[in-house]
Amino acid sequence: MSRHVLPGKDVASSVVIGWDRPLGTFFVQVMQPHPRIDGEEWAFIWKGTAPGELPTAAAAIDIAAPFADLPRDIGATLETDRLRTLGTFDGPAQRAAKPFIAPDPDQGQPTSD
Repeated sequence: MSRHVLPGKDVASSVVIGWDRPLGTFFVQVMQPHPRIDGEEWAFIWKGTAPGELPTAAAAIDIAAPFADLPRDIGATLETDRLRTLGTFDGPAQRAAKPFIAPDPDQGQPTSD
């Protein structure tokens, strides 16, 4: 998994963007200051939580772009993060957990392969 934290703009205090290999998806969290807990943030946008939900770096970038000044090379960075995981396989805990992950209805059912 990769995780890049960037300063937010406008309504966002920060933006987190990265690659989640076990879920096979890029992800984006757009954070705001928590309304009741000083010094804490909460994700008011959180995409890429279902298997294959954001299959491309471009999909994640499209969500994050309105809320942060993204580095010009963020697409290449995210794709490199994904490529670095190609030879990585699930461990026993990940294999055991996958049947319990709710699939995205548009992506089909998860397999236990």
